[in-house]
Amino acid sequence: MQAMTPRPLALRLASLLAITAVLWPVGTAHAAGPEDNTTVPPADEPSGDTTGDGTLSASVSHIKVTYLSGGDGKGKQGNLGTVDPNWKPPACWYEPAFTPAQLKKFVETDGGGDVGIHQSWWGEELWTNHYRDEKPSDNFDLHAPTNSSADGYKNYNLGKDGYFWRGVAPDSTDPDSWDCGRIMFWVDAGQLPDDPNSPTPETLAEYAYDKIKVPETEVELKPETNSKVNLPTWVWLDNGTFKDVKVRAELPNTGLWAETTAKPVALHLEPGTADAETFPASGDCEINADGSIGTPYTKGKADRTPPCGIRYLRASGGKPYQLKASITWKISWEGTGGAQGDLPDGTFETTQDMDVQEIQSINR
Repeated sequence: MQAMTPRPLALRLASLLAITAVLWPVGTAHAAGPEDNTTVPPADEPSGDTTGDGTLSASVSHIKVTYLSGGDGKGKQGNLGTVDPNWKPPACWYEPAFTPAQLKKFVETDGGGDVGIHQSWWGEELWTNHYRDEKPSDNFDLHAPTNSSADGYKNYNLGKDGYFWRGVAPDSTDPDSWDCGRIMFWVDAGQLPDDPNSPTPETLAEYAYDKIKVPETEVELKPETNSKVNLPTWVWLDNGTFKDVKVRAELPNTGLWAETTAKPVALHLEPGTADAETFPASGDCEINADGSIGTPYTKGKADRTPPCGIRYLRASGGKPYQLKASITWKISWEGTGGAQGDLPDGTFETTQDMDVQEIQSINR
């Protein structure tokens, strides 16, 4: 006889502590709160995200990421920040995990791991009761008033064409990951789940955005890192330094894909002291038509005002000023079926030392 998972009110409204419940005589189901998810990140596997040690993790996605341009791992690189403090990558979604044959093999050889983002089943009979013997089981959604019931399956749906789908959450401590509360469920081949958290091209575009890496390259300066008080420092980036970065994300067995492109559009300068002027006054140097930013210094321009640069008004006094250079990247995407859109601009900042000295003169 099945003992249903308890759902204490205190879990949902107060401490969100982990609860443990024995659902079957020879198996244990663990339902974890946001502070107590015990999934284990697995090694890459062709299906099911099995770790090879008898566990199944909902923290690793099947999404395939390819760097089409930029982000090739050469030189120092870093992840983009976003100018929108409220934006974040998707907290959870559903994706294919097993064919019927793969699920049968997993249950018979492993039989332990995450059946949902916040549910773990340990013991073969938990799996066979639901996925082989058609017995219902509970979904687990912290945000819903009560657990919903999931119908069971006959003999793992062997002979049917499709996949068992399961929730995935890269960060299971994110409270929003509780929106994907269903245990692993069936979807016919060529179909997507009828669920608010079914993946879309935009889901993949946002996932790809979170994977973008941009070059950590210092801006070019003249004078290089040793400026003089009241003389302008020219700042520029040539058109070969910063190029578009394009990342493709594909979700196998769904036909879904998206390509997210980060395009450098502007450079923002912060001198590291209030005793300085920036050119232009806003400190924002726009990108030129050829993809460069600013204008390289050439001999004879020492007293001219640069289109992109800084004039320091006071010596640094032996402790270098910290010149901050932030690149703004415009983010756009396109995906399955002609879908397309924009995402919040990204930023990446580098800091470099600037020694500023007084101009020495001799009176005769």
